[in-house]
Amino acid sequence: MFIQAPVLSSQSNIRHAFFTREGGVSTGIYASLNGGIGSSDDPSKVQENRLRMAEALSVAPESLISVYQVHSPDTVVVEGPWRAERPKADAMVTRVPGLALAITTADCGPILFSDAQARVIGAAHAGWRGAVTGVLESTVDAMERLGARRETIVAVLGPTISQKAYEVGPDFIERFTKEAPGHERFLKEAERPGHAMFDLPGFIGARLETAGIRAFMDLGLCTYSDEQRFFSYRRTTHRQETDYGRLISAIALTP
Repeated sequence: MFIQAPVLSSQSNIRHAFFTREGGVSTGIYASLNGGIGSSDDPSKVQENRLRMAEALSVAPESLISVYQVHSPDTVVVEGPWRAERPKADAMVTRVPGLALAITTADCGPILFSDAQARVIGAAHAGWRGAVTGVLESTVDAMERLGARRETIVAVLGPTISQKAYEVGPDFIERFTKEAPGHERFLKEAERPGHAMFDLPGFIGARLETAGIRAFMDLGLCTYSDEQRFFSYRRTTHRQETDYGRLISAIALTP
């Protein structure tokens, strides 16, 4: 049902999970642990799936907190369950125990952050656009404002599309080289002329290193190639399916 990172599971005041697509009640293209509120899946099934995730993290169902992700660099501070609509952002931080910060992905990078000493946690959704525009740096800055120190922050990258599965075209290459100068090494020549294979996990790691995060772990799990365990937007697109399930990656402070 979920995967854990030793560097986080060893921290006694942290609970976390990179949930797979297994262990839920959804069917068809959403089978089975679809946590996507924004998907076209049966809302009651999504609710049941998220209930199971909350139970696995030992938090109340309403304390499994998500934002309306828009591929932005924006981070919000979470102090409790939302009283109105979910804010538009792509990262969250908190120092409130019992709240699980839950990021939704299906190829983009889910990154969980923890400063166990300061008791501050964070979670970020980083596709290439968010990574280029600064969502990772924004998360670290927000954690520091809550008392964390980037020297003691641990960051873990969960299931993400790998370079071998991420072919990009000329428009992407032109935009990426313009907006992320000096990072061309993350583009490897593809078999098709004018195309490249993009290393999103490597780029995320580089941005975190530049941000001063010394403890970074990539679980090395490819969403595209492991259909049994992970949803993938790109795989769905290649198959011309109507929609896709969403994976949840979440972290919480113990009370």
